[in-house]
Amino acid sequence: MKILVLLSRVPYPTEKGDKLRAFHQLRCLSEKHEVILVALSNSRLHPEARKKLEQICSKVYILPIGVAGMLWNVFKSFFNGKPLQVGYFYRCRVNSRIRKIFSQEKPEHVYCQLVRMAEYAIKLPGPKTLDYQDVFSMGVKRRMEDSPWYSRLIFKIEYKRLLAYESEVFDKFTHSSIISIPDRDLIPHPGRKQIHIIPNGVDHDYFAAVEREKKYDIVFTGNMGYPPNVNAAEFLAHSIFPLVHKSRPDARLLIAGANPHPRVLSLKSDSIHVSGWVPDIRECYAESRVFIAPMRIGTGLQNKLLEAMSMKLPCITSHLANSALGAKPGTEILVGQNPSDYAEHILRLLNDSVYSTELAEKGYEFVLRNYDWHAATSKLESLFSGK
Repeated sequence: MKILVLLSRVPYPTEKGDKLRAFHQLRCLSEKHEVILVALSNSRLHPEARKKLEQICSKVYILPIGVAGMLWNVFKSFFNGKPLQVGYFYRCRVNSRIRKIFSQEKPEHVYCQLVRMAEYAIKLPGPKTLDYQDVFSMGVKRRMEDSPWYSRLIFKIEYKRLLAYESEVFDKFTHSSIISIPDRDLIPHPGRKQIHIIPNGVDHDYFAAVEREKKYDIVFTGNMGYPPNVNAAEFLAHSIFPLVHKSRPDARLLIAGANPHPRVLSLKSDSIHVSGWVPDIRECYAESRVFIAPMRIGTGLQNKLLEAMSMKLPCITSHLANSALGAKPGTEILVGQNPSDYAEHILRLLNDSVYSTELAEKGYEFVLRNYDWHAATSKLESLFSGK
């Protein structure tokens, strides 16, 4: 089958969740199908990006979108009722280019990732699938509740528009997919039960347990410019870690990941290390004893948890994050509700090596059993083929 894939970002490097999901889906789909990639770009390409993508796609089209056009289209979307992020990514000339590519390539199916790209796909003829991935409207609502007063009006407008748009585009695609059941149940459309659950996976051969000297007691990873991760990092450093530090004054925390926000950089101290971009995130996992993801806002599945569990780290997270993950609290993962909960979980894992190892093993078995890129992508293939 020939599949045209529409992405809002170039899926390499895979430092963001949507890029990671797209890259591995492309990789798995290309093993059996002819994949034509169309990706938008608003920044300088990574020097290896095109080469990596051409290794797995039969053709790669990277379409630049400039800042000037972005400002104008966001301005227009403010007045035409579309979500601002739809305006941010939409360009008339890009739409014309995509239609031309469609006419040239004659794909049998169009796969569109994220609602922000839906405007490019809805008028293309033939079968097409929209991957919501997660629920943008709820993500914006949670950010609104945690944002400064002066930005809440914009978040409120965007939330209401995304809520309407997520429902509106549902009927314009042959199929739709999403990352988890909790996310599906938040889609504001009466037919949401028809949305197919396509989870993420993890490369278990790549994220495999390795022996390293333990330099850190606790690690938290992710794109540290992403607001939910910024919020979680601050919560960890300001509210949870001090409670751990009282009992273990020598405890060390590592906050690792690309694009650290100034608020994350300000968390640095003698006992808290903020790494910024690291060439191999596996080293951060391997050099740490406990992984924690105290997520309070955001939606979707936390890839960081899949990676840490695959590397046999005992993991702690929130009810919000585990609702998408689906691990068994107390057996495969630990779940906290408040700073004292999280601190108690961390201290127990640090003080009881037998319990820590048992939790890590159960977590590894869980993620090995439930999260595999090929198994997840095969469900996507079934949608495309109408099975």
